[in-house]
Amino acid sequence: MRSEFVNSPKPDETAAAVLQWLANEPDMLGRFLALSGVQPMQLRSALNDPGFLAGLLDFVMSHEPTLLEFCKVSEWKPEDVVAAWRHYSGPGLDSGQHE
Repeated sequence: MRSEFVNSPKPDETAAAVLQWLANEPDMLGRFLALSGVQPMQLRSALNDPGFLAGLLDFVMSHEPTLLEFCKVSEWKPEDVVAAWRHYSGPGLDSGQHE
């Protein structure tokens, strides 16, 4: 089985890029912090938490204009964000992969 990340950045690199982008977008960062309940001082340590990374990527994935703006500014491919989001979020209920 071929890895989804053969020619793509690693999921943690993608999540770190999203967080870096958010740090330069005060309104968007404020929205993320309000929705996630994470305090600004917790961001650095939260990068080691797969649940936080899933939420961070879900935040971007849940609003297409936000995803496209991140990709435009950072020059990342949307499919790389999707791959990282899938990695951290796991299969959806409609995937047939839940037990």
